[in-house]
Amino acid sequence: MEMLANLGGLLWTVAAFLVALSIIVAVHEYGHYIIGRLSGIKAEVFSLGFGPRIFSRRDRRGTLWQVALLPLGGYVRFLGDGNAASAGAGEEVDPALRRQTLSGAPLWARFATVAAGPVFNFILSILVFGAILIWQGVPVDRLEIGRISAMPPQVVNELREGDEILAIGGQPVTTYRELGEVADKLEASAQQQWTVRRDGQEVTLTGPEPMPPMVSGVAPRSPALAAGLKGGDVIEAIDGRPVTRFADLRSAVDAAQGRPVLLTIWREGEGSADYALVPREQDLPTENGFEKRWLIGVTGGSFFDPATRPAGVGEALGAGVQQTWGVISSSVSGIWAMVTGQIGSCNLGGAISIAETTGQAAAAGGANFLWWIAVLSAAIGFLNLLPIPVLDGGHLMFFTYEAIFRRPASERVMNLLSMLGLAMVLSLMIFGLSNDLFCP
Repeated sequence: MEMLANLGGLLWTVAAFLVALSIIVAVHEYGHYIIGRLSGIKAEVFSLGFGPRIFSRRDRRGTLWQVALLPLGGYVRFLGDGNAASAGAGEEVDPALRRQTLSGAPLWARFATVAAGPVFNFILSILVFGAILIWQGVPVDRLEIGRISAMPPQVVNELREGDEILAIGGQPVTTYRELGEVADKLEASAQQQWTVRRDGQEVTLTGPEPMPPMVSGVAPRSPALAAGLKGGDVIEAIDGRPVTRFADLRSAVDAAQGRPVLLTIWREGEGSADYALVPREQDLPTENGFEKRWLIGVTGGSFFDPATRPAGVGEALGAGVQQTWGVISSSVSGIWAMVTGQIGSCNLGGAISIAETTGQAAAAGGANFLWWIAVLSAAIGFLNLLPIPVLDGGHLMFFTYEAIFRRPASERVMNLLSMLGLAMVLSLMIFGLSNDLFCP
C-alpha cells in the first residue's frame, strides 16, 4: 500500500509539473508568435513539446500548430530558422520572402518578437496574481473578524465573525498588521481580553492569544511537510513544554540547533498527537542581506482571517505588478548572493525541487497552484532575459550590439558564444539537479 501511495504521489507531482510547465511555455511561445506575426514575421511551426508529433493542425496562415510527445518545453520556428531556437544558418528562402524571416526583419521587429516571450510571462504572472486577489478579496479598512479557525477545546473563544476589534489586553489595535506588535507587548497567555464592537456596542470578551502557535502555512519540501503538518494545526507543546504563542516555536527551533524537536499538535477532528521534526538550516533574506536560521517550514498568523471586500480591477492589477516585481527582485538578490558567497550554492534548485514544489502546491488547492504558476512564470521570464546566448536575453544582447555598432556581430562570434551559452545553461541544469539529489 505504501508503494502504491508513493507511486500515486509521484504521478501527481509529474502531472502537476507538466500542466504548470505547459501553461507557462505556451504563454511564452505565444508571445513570440503573436508579436512576430504582427511584426510581419511568418511562423512555420508552433510546437508545445518536442519530438514526434502526436497532434497537429495547420491554420489559414500556413502555421502548423502541434503537440509533440515530450512535454518538456516548446518552440516557435519562424520562416528560415535553422532550428527551434531560431539560431544558426537556416534553409534558403526566396529573397522576396526574406522580410518574413526573423533574420531578415527590421531590427525593431526582431527585438520585439524575442522580448515578447518573457514579457508575456510577466503579463501572465500579473494577471494570475491579480485574479487571485479579486477572488480572495482585500481586508476592509477597519479591523473586522472574518473566518475563525478552530482552536483546542481548552481555549475559550467568545469572539464571532463580524466583530470589530478595538483593543487587546487594553492595548489599542486598528489594523491587522498591528496584531503582532500588540501581541509582543502582552504578557504571554493562552487567553486575552478583547474589546470589540458588536452590534453597535463595545464589549470585552475572552479570546485566544492574538498570534497563537497555530500553523497558517507549510512550506514545500520542508521538515514540517514531510512530518505531515497541515495548515490549521495548533502547537500545544514543544519537547513537552507548553507554548502559548507562535514566537515560542521560533525560539525553541533556534535553541535546538538542528537537533530533533517533538511537537504536540492539536488538529480539529483528530485531537492531539506528537510529531518529530528535524530543523533544517536555511538562508533567509533580511534588510541587510541574508542570515542563516534553523527552520522547520511553517508560517504563523492569527486564529482568524480579516474580513474582506471585493478588490477593484486596477487595485488587483497593481498588486499583481508588485508581486511580479517581488519575484524578479528576489531572483536577482538570490543570484547575486550566491555569486558573492553570501549564501550557499544549495539554494539553487533544479527540476526535481521545482516539480516537487509544484505537486505540493497543486495538492494544497487551486489557488495555491495558480499562485505557484504565477511565481514560476515570473521567474522563468526573468531567467530568459539573462544575457546568455541561446536564451532570449542572448538574442537581445546581439540585437543591442547591432543597434549600437550598426552591424550584426559576426556569425563566427555568435556561433561560438551560443555554444558557450548552451554549455553554461546545461551546466546550471546539471548543477541544480545535483543539488536536488545531494543537498540536505
